[in-house]
Amino acid sequence: MSAKFIPPKIQDNPTGWGPCAVPEQFKDMPYQPFSKADRLGKVADWNGTTYQDKRYTNRYQSQFSSANQYAYYHEEDENSFQLVDTSKVTRPMYQRGRGRFQRKDFRRDRERRDQKAAASMQVLSKTQKSRERDRQRQMKKWQKQYGVRQKFDIRAQGQQKTRGASVQIRTEWKVVEEMDFPRLSKLSLPNVDAGVDITCCGSLEYYDKNMDRVNTRAEKKLLRVNRIFHKVTTTDDPIIRQLAKTESNVFATDAIVATLMACTRSVYSWDIVVQRVGNKLFFDKRDDSEFDLLTVSETSSDPPPEDSTSLNSPRNLALEATFINHNFSQQVLRQGEEKYSFEKPNPFVQEEEEGQVASVAYRYRKWDLGNNIELIVRCEHDAVMVSANSDLQFVNIKALNEWDSRYSGGVDWRQKLDVQRGAVLANELKNNSSKLSKWTIQALLAGSDQIKFGYVSRVNPVDSSKHVVLGTQMFKPIEFATQISLSMDNGWGILRCIIDLCMKLKEGKYLIMKDPNKPVIRIYDIPDNTFDSDEDADDDDSDDNDGDDDE
Repeated sequence: MSAKFIPPKIQDNPTGWGPCAVPEQFKDMPYQPFSKADRLGKVADWNGTTYQDKRYTNRYQSQFSSANQYAYYHEEDENSFQLVDTSKVTRPMYQRGRGRFQRKDFRRDRERRDQKAAASMQVLSKTQKSRERDRQRQMKKWQKQYGVRQKFDIRAQGQQKTRGASVQIRTEWKVVEEMDFPRLSKLSLPNVDAGVDITCCGSLEYYDKNMDRVNTRAEKKLLRVNRIFHKVTTTDDPIIRQLAKTESNVFATDAIVATLMACTRSVYSWDIVVQRVGNKLFFDKRDDSEFDLLTVSETSSDPPPEDSTSLNSPRNLALEATFINHNFSQQVLRQGEEKYSFEKPNPFVQEEEEGQVASVAYRYRKWDLGNNIELIVRCEHDAVMVSANSDLQFVNIKALNEWDSRYSGGVDWRQKLDVQRGAVLANELKNNSSKLSKWTIQALLAGSDQIKFGYVSRVNPVDSSKHVVLGTQMFKPIEFATQISLSMDNGWGILRCIIDLCMKLKEGKYLIMKDPNKPVIRIYDIPDNTFDSDEDADDDDSDDNDGDDDE
């Protein structure tokens, strides 16, 4: 049986090409024209609001534009009725909140227009006009003040500065402990007894009370006093080496202890070397470190720029502040007169040294921190003075320096120091909280009766070599600690925590470093020969000398 062939129906279109009529299966169905060049978006976009972003406005539109082939008409009721979707359109995440600020600006403009219209319609009396002017003046002042503050806040958030570490961390160093500041700030070790004097050395000059008469109208030029300052680390101190044989088990200097106790207020990076020998701990500073440099505007909301070529870079300001402190602490003394001397001389003065040694006395004191921890600290006094009751008082002398009031809080010392000294000091507490805290802790550790601050400013803000003294101010250390909210219980707690952690470590050398960009302290396990290049040479020389003596 042969297959049956049914020929298809061929439509002849004499006037063009293509079919002449719509096939039966597609009859009464809506037709939407499209182009092959159109881009495909979502498979189904029922409400047409998927791509509302301006970047995609014309991206997925058809060249035939949108048509109403799929619109629904209910012809039984009325021919003009059309179904519309009135549900709230859900915007994408990147579009939410975009119009909030525009609406806020529109509302503000409308309120201003309404106020102007209302002001033009009503007749104000002289009193009302005066009040209206005062109100508008105050509004402009607030807008200017808070607008600028908001602008700087946004700028500060966008420009987060990255600081460098005080020492380059090597790959072979291992982190053995990490402590964050929020946890350290909650520590406390109350009821620590006062330190006991073991030995005192050195000699002190008397403070010149004529410096208390200096003010902004009778300023005094800061002189350059060429004297020798000894900044000897713990293990190089001959008295500490002698005491380590019989006394205590933890040894440090007042600068190192103050840095650890006030670490939660620090912003810049610093590092301290810890050596555990047997059951004893020695806290040292590196020989080539900048540990003794004084920071400037460290805790300011707008710190100095990290530009080494700038006159006001952090390092240049630190060198300037250290120079000012050395000279001011000696200029305010009665030089060439009788000195107050302790039983033992200065242990760091050598016969071959040329030049005069600065006025300084060392007090070696011991504290019992519990848990068989006995701490010996070498503390310092800068001067001595006679009180109104003819009592002898030991004094620590420090200098605060103004480098440019425009970039350090906006408080001009020459205008404010005599009339609003509290405002000047409050600005310094805000910008130099870490430095002032360490100075106060050092005075408390040494048992000083007074701490004397000098206010030193540049003669010209663009010249860091010439300075003048604008005034002085004196505090009792314990009262000043209360004023700056410094808790010694918290400081002793931090120090005890660090000592306990180091005591649990094996014998060796470790590095305590403040992270340059985070409120974190880390303890690194480092090789024993790290930072020992100079010491090794000294040891070799001493061995050679011993050999010569034996011969």
